[in-house]
Amino acid sequence: MMTPRSFFSRVARRLAERRRRARFAAALEHIHGADFHVPRDAVLAIVLVRDGSYYMDAFFDYYRAMGVTHFAFFDNGSTDDTLARIRAEPNTVIDRAVLPLAQYEDLMRGYPAQTYGADRWCLYVDMDEQFDFEGRARIGIDGLVGYLRARGDTALVAQMLEMFPVTPLRAADDLDFEQALAAFDHYDISTVERRPYHAPEIPFAALLRDNTIPDARIDFCFGGVRGRVFGETCCLTKHPLIFNGPGVTPAPHPHLSQGVVCSDMTAVIRHYKFAGGGLARDIASSGTADLDHGEDAARARVAARDPDVTLYSAAARRWAGIAPLQQAGFLVPSAGYNAYLASREGGA
Repeated sequence: MMTPRSFFSRVARRLAERRRRARFAAALEHIHGADFHVPRDAVLAIVLVRDGSYYMDAFFDYYRAMGVTHFAFFDNGSTDDTLARIRAEPNTVIDRAVLPLAQYEDLMRGYPAQTYGADRWCLYVDMDEQFDFEGRARIGIDGLVGYLRARGDTALVAQMLEMFPVTPLRAADDLDFEQALAAFDHYDISTVERRPYHAPEIPFAALLRDNTIPDARIDFCFGGVRGRVFGETCCLTKHPLIFNGPGVTPAPHPHLSQGVVCSDMTAVIRHYKFAGGGLARDIASSGTADLDHGEDAARARVAARDPDVTLYSAAARRWAGIAPLQQAGFLVPSAGYNAYLASREGGA
């Protein structure tokens, strides 16, 4: 039975949500891509960006080589030449809202999917991420989507792999992003904490309730090397690739979508958070209201104590592709997907 207090609390939450959405709508600007259209057989990359010029060339090179042709950017207040550089690229669209990320990230990520990606495959990626999967160079994103579609899947789970150099982080601050991609060639999964996909102790477990997984080995991962060095409890698991069809809610949380059927294998996201002076950016942003999880502040405290902080240790491993991550249990392989790859090669 609903009490008066719970009734009024529910009404207050609804009114607050209505005000939040109204503020988002008032701040929303469409600034590029009046004729933007995504073909039904194309994958739409959705990118939340602010001051992403540092990553731009390598970002487009990587994802276009994978077969991604259409890009929807949502800008959160860039002050460098990010917007001009995106405008110069074909098949791009830019929307913009300068609002606190912590309060509006779900709306910023959801808007491009609902506006341009309805009944389309959508790939959520950040500028400092490289989404990768077994057979990428051979079959590309279209081949991967073909496998998911044939199974009736509407999402692919991926685990984030923090990449770092063997040097202290600040020693790599002056590298451009292409140089950083080469220098940040190590990872460390020795302290990753795993939780079953539907574990009730996951903070956002309620958002996962209606999702399905075909394999109990598909977990949510937390912590990792950033947990070891900075004490973070960051989530490492995402649903980067989804089909935004009926019953699916795209990106109500930065790491997941709702109402999805996950595939039987997992991919990886190489994350280059600390390239281009990432730790210095954390120190600068730790006093702002943009983020509410305190992770920037945690990294800033460690950097203040140890300016030569490094993520490298004896547990680090050099990047050598997908197979070692599957053998270590970090990624989940699939016999069905391996057979699919073999059939694609046989038909080539």
